[in-house]
Amino acid sequence: MKKAIITVTGADHPGIIAAVSQALARLDINIVNVSQTLMDQYFTMIMQLEFDDSRRTIAEIQAAMSAVENAQKLVIHVQAEELFTAMNKL
Repeated sequence: MKKAIITVTGADHPGIIAAVSQALARLDINIVNVSQTLMDQYFTMIMQLEFDDSRRTIAEIQAAMSAVENAQKLVIHVQAEELFTAMNKL
């Protein structure tokens, strides 16, 4: 199993978490951890995902999330957890 990090940002409105989690469920991706917050009217969320990398690639997940991104007017980024960790290491 491979792990990935997904970040979601945009103007807050109903259905963001539902849209993202339903899209991930359709891809058979497990949400391992989630944190979300509101800053004024700005929604931010980070999720740790776990998936079978023999069935799915990061690029495929990002492509699938594009539909959610466009429909919900969000910015969604998907990265391998190793890359996310390396880029954010102090």
